[in-house]
Amino acid sequence: MPSLPSTEAPQLSFDELGTPLREVTFVVLDLETTGGSAAGDAITEIGAVRIRGGERIGELATLVDPGTGIPPNVVALTGITTALVTGAPRLPEVLPTLLEFLSGSVLVAHNAPFDVGFLRAACERHGRVWPRPPVLCTARLARAVLPRSEAPSVRLGALARLLGTTTLPTHRALEDARATVEVLHHLLERIGNLGVQSLEELLTLARDASAHRPTQKQRQKRRLAEPVPSAPGVYLFRGPRDEVLYVGTSGDLRRRVRSYFTAGERRRRVREMVGLAERVDSVVCAHALEAGVRELRLLAAHKPRYNRRSRHPDRGWWVAPTAEAFPRLSVVTSPRAGALGPFGSRSSARAAAETLLEVVPLRRCTQRIPARNPSAAPCVLHELGRCKAPCAGYQPVDDYAPAVAALQALVAGQDDGALRALADEITALADRERFEAAARRRDQLARLIVALERSQRLAALAALPELVGARPDGHGGWELAVLRWGRLAAAGVARRGTPPMPVVEALRRGAQTVLPGPGPLYGAPAEEVRLLHRWLTTGGTRLVYSEPNWSEPARGAASWGGWARRARPAPVVDASGAGLG
Repeated sequence: MPSLPSTEAPQLSFDELGTPLREVTFVVLDLETTGGSAAGDAITEIGAVRIRGGERIGELATLVDPGTGIPPNVVALTGITTALVTGAPRLPEVLPTLLEFLSGSVLVAHNAPFDVGFLRAACERHGRVWPRPPVLCTARLARAVLPRSEAPSVRLGALARLLGTTTLPTHRALEDARATVEVLHHLLERIGNLGVQSLEELLTLARDASAHRPTQKQRQKRRLAEPVPSAPGVYLFRGPRDEVLYVGTSGDLRRRVRSYFTAGERRRRVREMVGLAERVDSVVCAHALEAGVRELRLLAAHKPRYNRRSRHPDRGWWVAPTAEAFPRLSVVTSPRAGALGPFGSRSSARAAAETLLEVVPLRRCTQRIPARNPSAAPCVLHELGRCKAPCAGYQPVDDYAPAVAALQALVAGQDDGALRALADEITALADRERFEAAARRRDQLARLIVALERSQRLAALAALPELVGARPDGHGGWELAVLRWGRLAAAGVARRGTPPMPVVEALRRGAQTVLPGPGPLYGAPAEEVRLLHRWLTTGGTRLVYSEPNWSEPARGAASWGGWARRARPAPVVDASGAGLG
């Protein structure tokens, strides 16, 4: 069975400061030249590979006529002769295309100062502005990541043999660039285990490669990693009072914990945490999903001070109707029946409430209105025709009830008429050439669709008494999970050659009993439900059992996802930072 993407969620523990690596475009470059001096020698060949998210998305390769003869020693090394480059384009013709290929990317090269020096000199010589892209040197990165005992040499050929790349360098530009791509990917896998997740952290790691050495305290504390097993799971650094300092997950606990005591770890907060640590506990898990869920639960239980993200996975903001005769919208931290959420901040929840009030005629005032004999004075909204003034007794409970029912139907995905009405209003505004007003309404509707889709998606999963999923492990076996009321109740594996269904039945019989709680997620933490949903809907996960059948509302916001994406070409991001789709 072909290998599938890992189910392990991104490290939830430290901030992803800067640009996440999965969003970075790299251009891996190699140049062949007539010699080693950027001032006196010339480029003879260019090879470049553009990659993003581990995928190759473009290549550029060309010979370049240097306008001079190629020395015999260079011919012997590269095989590029003067006859071979005769008739090839000159550098002024090639340079604009290369600079465009580099645009918006991080420039990667092995021994990058050499290649960057030639390109900068070429720009100066031919009247081009050097764009000063971020530069990553794979030689320096290798020295930062690989111990000298493993990699005595960081020459490209030596690294290619050590890491087992399929492409070997040949001193030809495109082949060497392709080999460097593979070396880069291997090194990025290693830094993932070091906890480096952003571009800024990666560039700092490579830049400081020669300056940093493990402190004596780090070396002394390597013994803390000795009892940790090489297995997937969760690790906990504990301090002198047995307090939990930091919680993280890894597919290989021992290797991950050992990385904290090496030269590769440069984050000040992490080094401070390691200095306080007295013990490392570990919880072995069946697979990455179980590890991710256990991490969330441990973070909620201990709130370790050196974790920044997800220290409060049970915290969120919800928009819910109040429990009174004339309900109004309220922003709350405890989900209630019929609530919309969760949102990552109070402000984003308030913005959603404002949009809901544009499509559902609920009152905007905050006063409590009695069911009988209300006697307040009407506000200006009544004078403007935007409120029927139930506070003054002008609107009875029965006349107000349809607005409440419309809100409930919209949030539950039973009726999308309110979304259609707002979309029609946007069209009408555009037809009247009120483009700014139409754009504001468009953005409001797009954000509301995102919030509704997320809420309905999570609520549909949390409503299931039991669901069993199976994901291929990439080695002919299966990772198994039993979900109950939006929580992980059991996890296991069926290795290659093991019939999976008996394992599934054993997991179901021994799974944790989960009692449903209040609210749209039946008491389940939103982050756990979101993690489970992602696992079920990616990586080839199969649905083994569901009672009742897992479904989402046919008239819910999911059918409007395409509208939201067309309305807002940039990725629509929900309040918790998660992208839609």
